[in-house]
Amino acid sequence: MLSNYGPVLILILLSSALATVVLILSSFMGPRGLNAGAQDTYESGIIPTEPARRRFPVRFALVAMLFLVFDIEAIFFYPWAVIFRHLGLYGLFEMLLFIGLLFVGYIYAYKKGALNWE
Repeated sequence: MLSNYGPVLILILLSSALATVVLILSSFMGPRGLNAGAQDTYESGIIPTEPARRRFPVRFALVAMLFLVFDIEAIFFYPWAVIFRHLGLYGLFEMLLFIGLLFVGYIYAYKKGALNWE
């Protein structure tokens, strides 16, 4: 019964060995000391004009979360489309209900102003 786990054990051992080799090689081949520019806040050569710890607008995170929610839910369309003929009319109504719920969520987010940038 344990012989079924042989390929998994081999994969774990090979990936661990590869990670170890890469870490050892990077320690030998990597830079030894830090130059003066590497210790600055910005390495691009541009002098900072404002503090690095400033407030970040929540709008970006809110739009990103909304995108993830609607994008991940859109992934459910593919398996539905694959077995659409097998599901029949019941599957069609279930998907229409799913799309309706997505639309209600989109309208709710729009009414709350989550998609406005100002």
